[in-house]
Amino acid sequence: MLARHSIWLPTLFVGMLALGTDEFVIAGILPSVADDLGVSAGTAGQLVTAFALAFALGAPVLAVLTDRLDRKRLLTSGLLVFALANAAVALSDDFALTLGLRIVAGLAAAVVSPTCMAIAGTAAPEDRRGRYLAVVTAGLTVALFTGVPLGAFLGEALSWRATFVLIAAVAAIVLVLAHLFAPSVPGGEPSDLAARLAPIRNPRVLLLVAAMFFSGAGGLAFYNYLGAILDDRLGATPGEVAFALIVVGVIGVVAVFLGGSLSDRLGPRRASALVLGGHCLALGAVAIHLHSAGELGAATFALVAVWSVFAWGLSPVMQAAVLGASGSRPMAAMSLGISGLYGGSAVGAAVGGYLFDQHGPALIPVAGTAFLAVAVLSAVLGTRPARLTGDVAQGTEGTEGAEGAERPVNRHSRS
Repeated sequence: MLARHSIWLPTLFVGMLALGTDEFVIAGILPSVADDLGVSAGTAGQLVTAFALAFALGAPVLAVLTDRLDRKRLLTSGLLVFALANAAVALSDDFALTLGLRIVAGLAAAVVSPTCMAIAGTAAPEDRRGRYLAVVTAGLTVALFTGVPLGAFLGEALSWRATFVLIAAVAAIVLVLAHLFAPSVPGGEPSDLAARLAPIRNPRVLLLVAAMFFSGAGGLAFYNYLGAILDDRLGATPGEVAFALIVVGVIGVVAVFLGGSLSDRLGPRRASALVLGGHCLALGAVAIHLHSAGELGAATFALVAVWSVFAWGLSPVMQAAVLGASGSRPMAAMSLGISGLYGGSAVGAAVGGYLFDQHGPALIPVAGTAFLAVAVLSAVLGTRPARLTGDVAQGTEGTEGAEGAERPVNRHSRS
């Protein structure tokens, strides 16, 4: 398997790129979608909500229901449904049908995303798990400033339907490559429902999921309103806002791989404390700067750049920690982590919107810093050595006590 990772690992990356593009691309083609389907822009925007909610709510439920299935077979099945749903969206002329298809696509993504991460984390060499997870996670990050703009450009140049044809085609190609080259990773051992729900009773998993929730709420509340904050608070021009977003995106890709490397070198406990703590301090520094600065300057871009390093380096670190704490049920645990991140993003967006309208943009990074402080505490507690938490009794027998949330046993061969 290791000799073939140069094919299957980028395949998982492209699959995640397609998922990220599918989730966010409607924002760039919203007027065309609304006009073509005969609904308002606000109504058309519910196509994004439907996908995200189906993803967040479906991930942990589907993980429990599919826990015993071979991960490779699960991945290809999820990609097939995802490709067909997007192809059907491209053909749909009815809003209700399109909304239903977006829910189907979101549920398929809720299967594909944690399965990609479970395959990458479980099939990775022992000392490179964080880096493998970083490659997969990077697909979502890259989608924000490559796949989404490309899809929006294609939608404007041809038709919004062409965007979904492209997403379906990419998913189909990933399906074929995954079938040919992805390693076969066995599902969970035969067990009753209570055993499959073990991660929900695992205190360390729940604490790490909480850390992902609060980090999503804090960091993405700021990111979602970054352009509006710079415009309203510091008088940034559209060009300066675009430059700031490019800085965040470019640094984000590098940061994802840096986070994976840190997880491998330091272990989940130290890496999560470093990255989450740095994220909290960096966003706090941005909050102080916004209160004291009168105009946009080099210091603003520098602080946003530093914040980006920790914000985007976070995901592979936390996914590795959740994987390490999961014991023999990595799929269910990682699905919970993804749901926590998406749920936190939704809460952060809601809180950010309320603060922006009622109290001004400067309070958004303040609230984000408070969320992140809770995330730091949750991560520190969630990565304590097992002998201090009693988690061994909760079914995390695959972890090593010295680092608290290390590596579950790989049950397949790397042939």
